[in-house]
Amino acid sequence: FEIGSVTKVFTASLLAAQVVEGKVGLDDPVNDYLLFQLKDSIRPTFRQLANHTSGLPRMPSNFEAAVPFDPANPYQNYGPDLLEGYLTRQVKLAFKPGERSEYSNLGAGLLAFSLGKMTGLDYQQLLEKYIFSKYGMTASTTWREDVVSNLVSGLDQNGRETSNWDFSVLVGAGGILSTTEDLARFALAQFDDTNTELKLTQKLTFHVDERLALGLGWHIVKTPNAELYCHNGGTGGYSSSVVLDTEHRNGVIILSNVSGFHPELPKIERLCFSLLRTLDHSPR
Repeated sequence: FEIGSVTKVFTASLLAAQVVEGKVGLDDPVNDYLLFQLKDSIRPTFRQLANHTSGLPRMPSNFEAAVPFDPANPYQNYGPDLLEGYLTRQVKLAFKPGERSEYSNLGAGLLAFSLGKMTGLDYQQLLEKYIFSKYGMTASTTWREDVVSNLVSGLDQNGRETSNWDFSVLVGAGGILSTTEDLARFALAQFDDTNTELKLTQKLTFHVDERLALGLGWHIVKTPNAELYCHNGGTGGYSSSVVLDTEHRNGVIILSNVSGFHPELPKIERLCFSLLRTLDHSPR
């Protein structure tokens, strides 16, 4: 399945791995690792990209300038030249960095792009080195051609088979394909305190309100019984949801070929939370 924006948790985990190794600081500006400077001397930090407080918009304004632009596979041709052109000549912040949090696919994509420039590795190589190989995620990839024989067909909002999404420079925002088994391995790793890079992603970095906070990649939902770490995702043919209760070592993962544009999409996440509540009330 395409896991959509659950990919952002992996992108943030790659950042955390670099922090743990002492190669970068969370509050370092990404500009220090790019070969170009952002318009108006904007200097978002790695932390701000990972918790959506950078002020960057949800999407770049030149996103549909990719040629050809295919609404059924919208990210495919949005490449590095378009990203650099946007960041150097067009970008405009929606708010002062660190002031509030607004979800940004652009920010997550820039985070992965910056990590690639810093390490000299592409996104797939970073995932293999720091996450997939470490946690036994042998069926996970950003290269669709490697898993096409095992791929569940995506369905559009009307239930018809639809195109897969191929990501280019914004791959860190939503480009991973995975299985429930592999994501379960990743979830179990979240419960192990020796996995220091994963524990770092769970630390609170921004308080939104009395019920919601942000880690690195993770949304932290506060309930009467626990803090839950969650993220969902949606593409043209798939939707996903992951909710973890690290205190009680429970988790629920749902991968589906319900379109991210389906009007009943919110039910996927609600089902995820409902199943977790069921686990929490089961005999131990």
